[in-house]
Amino acid sequence: MRQVQRFFMSIAILLAALGLIDSAIAAAKAHHQNGQQLLGERIKKNGNHAIHKKGPYAASVEVKDGKVAGVRVKHAKKGEVPVKKYKSSKKMANTHGLQYASFELAQYQDLGMTFIGYAYVDEYGDEVIYWFPYEMILDGDTGAIEYVALS
Repeated sequence: MRQVQRFFMSIAILLAALGLIDSAIAAAKAHHQNGQQLLGERIKKNGNHAIHKKGPYAASVEVKDGKVAGVRVKHAKKGEVPVKKYKSSKKMANTHGLQYASFELAQYQDLGMTFIGYAYVDEYGDEVIYWFPYEMILDGDTGAIEYVALS
């Protein structure tokens, strides 16, 4: 009888642990940012340009000859943060402001478009990704891995 009780107790503990792990994984989110919009007209000037700040993280873009040469992220206390490079044929970051649905639909139907994203993971496990059109990237999709959405 005790073995049966232990067995069911073990099963209950295992299911509870899996539930906690599943909820922890589900808590991680991807925050998509429109890198082109954040950089704006600074694409015309060579150098390092700050584009976004999220808590202690500061992201900057290195511009060379009108192209994005790379994205760097620095933590205020820990220094440089690893950045991963993605590629996608889907537009992951929307522009802000008024946009007609017909225009939005036309953009999503452009199957020939490729986007390159630079991502880092913050202290909460959330991924922040800065997306740029392929044409803006100096070295194209070199080293980029195919992006697979979390949800």
